[in-house]
Amino acid sequence: MSAVNPQLRPLELKELSQESSVVPLHSQAQYPTTLALSDIQLPSSQPRRYFDPIALHSLAQSIAQYGILEPLLVRPLDERRYELVAGERRYRAAQKVGLSQVPVIIRALSDREALRIALLENLQREDLNPIEETESILKLLSLELQQPAESIILLLHRLRNQAKGKKTHNVMGNAEREAIRTIFQSIGTMTWESFASNRLPLLKLPEAILNALRQGQLSYTKALAISRVRQPNQQNHLLQEAISRDLSLSEIRKQVASFNTPEATPNLPSSLRDRWSYTYRRLQQSGVLNDPLKRQRVESLMAELITIAELDESQEIE
Repeated sequence: MSAVNPQLRPLELKELSQESSVVPLHSQAQYPTTLALSDIQLPSSQPRRYFDPIALHSLAQSIAQYGILEPLLVRPLDERRYELVAGERRYRAAQKVGLSQVPVIIRALSDREALRIALLENLQREDLNPIEETESILKLLSLELQQPAESIILLLHRLRNQAKGKKTHNVMGNAEREAIRTIFQSIGTMTWESFASNRLPLLKLPEAILNALRQGQLSYTKALAISRVRQPNQQNHLLQEAISRDLSLSEIRKQVASFNTPEATPNLPSSLRDRWSYTYRRLQQSGVLNDPLKRQRVESLMAELITIAELDESQEIE
């Protein structure tokens, strides 16, 4: 059984989300000051990946007119360089409008404290998409329990199985169980049960669907429905159609059922040439050739046919 961080206090999460609650490790500016934008660098482990260009442009226009109303939170790296902890949208918008100086609050924070605050700020955004929320919560659990994300996923599945009365090989400790529950209570947006059942499956989605989710182009319920289409080319077609036509969940489910329903065996063409053409069309339409193993099988059969044809030709020559 893995050890839980002995200093873990999940109820501190909401406190740490308030800048005034972060205790500096040594004396730093507790009130807004200004720094050159060029002296601030982005962190290597920024939880947010996608920034809506329209929303960012709108924020940049607001900053150009009114300035930055809420200071950025930074931490010192050395005497002249600082790392951004919270406020990346404001940082990027300030870059867009060409600001040279920005208001900041400087706090001396450890790597762990800085990542925790960045994750919490990300989780409090109103425009947070399901994938970013899922990834941020997973990182926060990993940070608090001091375990890799893969172990956290296994812990959540084990906890869910125990809740259902299923036997598991590894008994989960009370400290881990309570820590997970308390963290989700502190986050306040969902329970660990909902996260394990509805959000973790999102991480297994195809990359095209994940990108659409990150960009806010469709809801996670629609994304899960589209992912159930078996053929990749049909799945991609439905994804594009769902985005362009803003299909409802019921419309998507109908199309998924249609794609996955086995077709009735058609009347095969009678002539060998027509059957050959029909088979070739079916191979193209089905997407079989996109599967490396199936394509290899098709090429093997083709080689066998070519061998037969060459054998017949050699016999005719004789």
